[in-house]
Amino acid sequence: MQSVNDVALKEWAVICRELAEGRQFIVLRKGGIREPARGFNVEHNEFFLFPTYVHQNEDELIAAARAKLPEVARSAPPGGLVHLDLYARVAAVIEVTDLDALRRLDSYHALAWNAVERRFNYRRPGLHVIALQMFRLSEPIRAENLARYDGCRSWVALESAYPTAGCRAVLPETEFQRRFRALEASLGCSLPIRR
Repeated sequence: MQSVNDVALKEWAVICRELAEGRQFIVLRKGGIREPARGFNVEHNEFFLFPTYVHQNEDELIAAARAKLPEVARSAPPGGLVHLDLYARVAAVIEVTDLDALRRLDSYHALAWNAVERRFNYRRPGLHVIALQMFRLSEPIRAENLARYDGCRSWVALESAYPTAGCRAVLPETEFQRRFRALEASLGCSLPIRR
């Protein structure tokens, strides 16, 4: 694991909560409207999770995650601040261009099917499935939420590089490996490991 990092991936705060509590270990990404013309790409193998509270849409969440939205909203930092308490290491990435294959992943994430379909069909068919090993920081980072972090983009270059020492895995390694193998079985393929 990198000792310091200055990169973050923006993700709905409610999805960050699912990742932090081990209910989810994958994210499905298409990219924001301000992504490069070539579309979303997993540019980094390690990064902080940057929780976003704007555009969280309860209609695009399964019932269990939807029920957590009020609590997640109450835990939002004061305006002008961002709290980083999750760090991710990419285990594997695959772009899935078969909508039926994504249907087999329903139990792996908190997005409702209509959201998966909409994201899949945006611009061109396909979604990135990113398997993540999640870590909780020993001390949450409190930083200024700069105006340049705003906008519909996935990746944020943070103002400073922050330490990752003392991170603790959300899932024990054996549980992560079990879920990873189950993900491969659901997709019907071996996923190339990224390290």
